[in-house]
Amino acid sequence: MQVLVTGVAGFIGSNLAERLVKEGFEVIGIDCFTDYYPRMLKEKNLEWLNKQENFTFYEADLLTCNLDQLIKLNKHNKLSKLNKLSKLSNSITVFHLAAQAGVRASWGGNFEIYTRNNVRVTQRLLEWAKRKDIKKFVYASSSSVYGDCEELPEKEESILKPVSPYGVTKLAGENLCYLYWKNFGIPTVSLRYFTVYGPRQRPDMAFHKFIKAILNDEEIEIYGDGNQTRDFTYIDDIVEANFLALNGPVGEVFNIGGGKRITVNKVVNILEKLANKKAKVKYIKKQKGDVKDTFASISKAKRTIRYTPKTKFEFGIQKEIEWLQKQ
Repeated sequence: MQVLVTGVAGFIGSNLAERLVKEGFEVIGIDCFTDYYPRMLKEKNLEWLNKQENFTFYEADLLTCNLDQLIKLNKHNKLSKLNKLSKLSNSITVFHLAAQAGVRASWGGNFEIYTRNNVRVTQRLLEWAKRKDIKKFVYASSSSVYGDCEELPEKEESILKPVSPYGVTKLAGENLCYLYWKNFGIPTVSLRYFTVYGPRQRPDMAFHKFIKAILNDEEIEIYGDGNQTRDFTYIDDIVEANFLALNGPVGEVFNIGGGKRITVNKVVNILEKLANKKAKVKYIKKQKGDVKDTFASISKAKRTIRYTPKTKFEFGIQKEIEWLQKQ
């Protein structure tokens, strides 16, 4: 089966692509290397993939490139290959992970970047998909669509009131997927990820920053009082959910969480224990767009696509610590 993975150089995209390649899929990956975090980290994510026969990488902007006739040669990127994306057959599965990440950076003038990369890109990809035989179009959404949900755990049918511009754009992407399924029959499914962690986690994310600070005897900044809770999901469980979605119903949305919630203060305590070091913690003002709690109801995903998170929190955190120690 031929598979297209957008945002393939990112944290989730590269992990998903690696499993797809290992399981024998013909994988075509696209990434435009936005400057949200250093390019070299994304290139490192692709090192193993680019050595595999059944993986082809293209550096391209999904909003401007010709998806059927892409010829891209970047003199500054040795990972790029000169070729045509026309090798994409009419029958293909799409995993759409490309997006502008980050809640706190999505305010003000930056909102234009988020509408471009999260809304317009998704719409253009769906327009392209209308002309193809799409086996499944899996969209990476976010728990940010819930905002400060009044009822926990958050259910797929809960009222959605995002409290950040980022959350607004991810919800818009979900709605686009639904309307293109409803009107054009594109077999879409949206997965709402709840705080993903593990090896290759983005450097702006809390665990990455916390672990690095503890290992280097630096100060950790915690927004608010640290009693806010999060439902953390290990990367392998996220990847598994994408595979399970291939055989699930279309036009649906599923929460993909870790199965429990933990306070940020508790996370720091666990990190101290695993790293055998005391953290230097500084509490600062809560940021706009940050929600108080996230907690996924995964009963629908369990029932419908047989999703069950398998990674214990401490095990997953240890894996991320080990990965960062090697960097």
